[in-house]
Amino acid sequence: MENLIITINVILAVALVVSVLLQRSEGGALGLGVSQDNFTSSRSVSTFLTKFTAIVATLFIINSIVLVSFSRDELRETQSVLEKELEENSNLPQIPQNNK
Repeated sequence: MENLIITINVILAVALVVSVLLQRSEGGALGLGVSQDNFTSSRSVSTFLTKFTAIVATLFIINSIVLVSFSRDELRETQSVLEKELEENSNLPQIPQNNK
């Protein structure tokens, strides 16, 4: 289950990066960019990409929170290395104490 969520998280991250890179820069980019003739057609694509980016970002955040909650549940169930060794080697002979 955790592998599936990690895979979905990677796919969402790639989709988020691609959607951000496809968006038109609003900063002007040194005078380069789309002319005013194509402004109306690029505006509809821009709003779609903006909505798509917001949805993918929301899904990515929710998926990341779910992934963290799964990993925290696993951490609560584990023991320290010392506790595991003591349980596994409980039948070993004990070192005698030197009481002088």
